[in-house]
Amino acid sequence: MIFKAVGDSRPYPEHGLVTPADWSKIPPKQVRLTDLVTTQSMLDLSKLLDADSTFFGDLFPHVVSWNGTLYLEDGVHRALRTALHHRSVIHARVLEL
Repeated sequence: MIFKAVGDSRPYPEHGLVTPADWSKIPPKQVRLTDLVTTQSMLDLSKLLDADSTFFGDLFPHVVSWNGTLYLEDGVHRALRTALHHRSVIHARVLEL
């Protein structure tokens, strides 16, 4: 198992962080992949396989901690790439709600 669960929506309230600049104020920390619940069930393979997939975005996935659960809001392709490299931990920006 890669993730704790695969979801297809954001069950937490709107948090107001929209741009990479908003998220960049949160320092990255280590998160276990098996502790994450995704907020999207579909993945664009072109993002996963693209060598420059982080060129225009944040280098770290965005995670929202809400009601004791860690939701992977952005960066599923980075998390899967981490799992494909046989790593169980990823550095992510975690917003506590």
